[in-house]
Amino acid sequence: MTLRRFTLAVLVSVFGVSALLAGAADQMPVTDIRPGMVGIGRTVFDGTHVEEFKAHIVGVLENVIGPHRNLIIARLEGGPLANTGVIAGMSGSPVYVDGRLIGAVSYALGSFSKEPIAGITPIAEMTDSTTLTDVRPAGARVHLEFPLTPETLTAAFRKALNWNRPFADRPGDTRFASSVAGLGGDQLGTLLRPIATPLVMSGFEPDVAELFGSALRDQGFIPTGGSAAGFHAGEMPFEGPLKPGDAIGVMLVGGDLQLGGTGTVTYVDGDRVYAFGHPMYNLGPTEYPMTRAYVYTVLPSLFSSMKLSSTGDVIGTFTQDRATAIAGRLGPGPRTIPITLSLESSRAAKRTFHFTVVNDQLFGPLMTYASILNTLGSYERQYGSATFSVRGTASVKRHDPIVLNNMFSGDQATMAAAAYAVAPITYLLSNDYEKVDLEGVDLTIGTAEEPRTATLERVWLDDPRPRAGRTAPLKVLFRTYRGEDIIRTLPIEIPANASGTLSLLVSDGARLGVAEQRETRVPQPRSVDQMIKSINKGRRNNTLYVKLLGSEAGAVVNGELLSSLPPSVLGVLEGDRNGGSYNPLHSATLGEWELPTDHAVSGSRTLTITISSN
Repeated sequence: MTLRRFTLAVLVSVFGVSALLAGAADQMPVTDIRPGMVGIGRTVFDGTHVEEFKAHIVGVLENVIGPHRNLIIARLEGGPLANTGVIAGMSGSPVYVDGRLIGAVSYALGSFSKEPIAGITPIAEMTDSTTLTDVRPAGARVHLEFPLTPETLTAAFRKALNWNRPFADRPGDTRFASSVAGLGGDQLGTLLRPIATPLVMSGFEPDVAELFGSALRDQGFIPTGGSAAGFHAGEMPFEGPLKPGDAIGVMLVGGDLQLGGTGTVTYVDGDRVYAFGHPMYNLGPTEYPMTRAYVYTVLPSLFSSMKLSSTGDVIGTFTQDRATAIAGRLGPGPRTIPITLSLESSRAAKRTFHFTVVNDQLFGPLMTYASILNTLGSYERQYGSATFSVRGTASVKRHDPIVLNNMFSGDQATMAAAAYAVAPITYLLSNDYEKVDLEGVDLTIGTAEEPRTATLERVWLDDPRPRAGRTAPLKVLFRTYRGEDIIRTLPIEIPANASGTLSLLVSDGARLGVAEQRETRVPQPRSVDQMIKSINKGRRNNTLYVKLLGSEAGAVVNGELLSSLPPSVLGVLEGDRNGGSYNPLHSATLGEWELPTDHAVSGSRTLTITISSN
């Protein structure tokens, strides 16, 4: 025995594992693991006190196909494990043999198994995988369609993220010399899955919690409750600095709402922290707030026993989310996206809420949507028709802000309003041109517990033959959902060179957008600035749009609308397609106007007029 191993053995026998772990622990390679060894594990079952349990080593499960990973199989003993089986939230619990760290408890048999059989990820695989610094894999780009439903959200996650899989896909992919509970190695590999991660959801309405919880449950999470106010480090009886066996959290939403996953610290090397022993989402490089965590109790369950936990103060940043571990550094937390949401209603005083969400192309928009949707559902009508007027800005570093201004009314107004605020953020954060730094979102939402919808019924001019160069009053009639007729007048300036038969198109924003896209086929933006410009030109639901159309031809060149072009110019553009994107138009836009309303109005009407030259 070397002097170092002799010293470690003396420390363990005299002072116990706790004294040993005050410094860096020696590591045992997986090649030294033998069946019959007895290890000591460390985790928190209650509060913040780290307790010990035993791990009886059964053998090493080798994945001989695919990633060629190893998993140390052990039968756990001690604490509540005999009644609970492997507990969700134990992910990352370190296991030591002869005082040497062998790895983290990370896998368990499937649901309804109370047998405390666990898979232990070797520590070397945890530390090696998290040294990578490459960019996030393309598969992590989840395509989300707003408004979300449990079905579409689950389908999107399942398509893009597929880490919550058995250790082996098929019998025969693994090699194992022993058997566990009558199971051979080929069967065992297909039954072992990553231990579920408790997901703290504090302050969320049941409907919103179910929307996200149902999708996240399929991704290896178990949604739980938690303290709405959370804890602060000074209020928790932590036993000194962060150490192996401590509960730890990954925060996705902070502030007036809390949402995050909890697990266990495996290894602390200076300011470097390793945890979980399996991925949180296997997203690669990340910037997630690292927090302390408090365990209220262990909840036994035949389906899946779990730790009821709460996240605490931010103590660092998780920078890697890999197949065998999550890892990060102690110190300042990452930059998050601040969100300020104010609710204005005639029924109550103005309320203002403050959230922070992770600065991440997937979870940033998703958590922003959850926060807005939950706040609207908590303080406004959840069922029945309602109206929300959304206005505000999303600030983007080094670019113009995104301007938000729209109205949503009807039975699905809550989800539509939340989706409107989040869709541009999703669009920007997932762009292929540059990394976007979203500096903050500031929203004010006016609310009314009644629908403010209207239908466009009729448009007309009092003078059917308006004169060129003159102003003609356009009359617009729309009817509200209560049957009230509203007539508005909009002055239309007829161009001095207009002649012949023209068309006046009066339309809501949605229909006009579809018609313009079909007619002009505007190419996709090619920079972040063009993306923001396109967003800010979006049509609003509470506005009627008027276009005066002539028969002269036009074109869209490089995304710009050019109307009433002379035939000679059109001929040049048609003959030289190398000068940029070109799309001919069969009509020219001679004028455009907007008519704001107090309702979400729908409908489209076209009026044919003849211009008088007198």
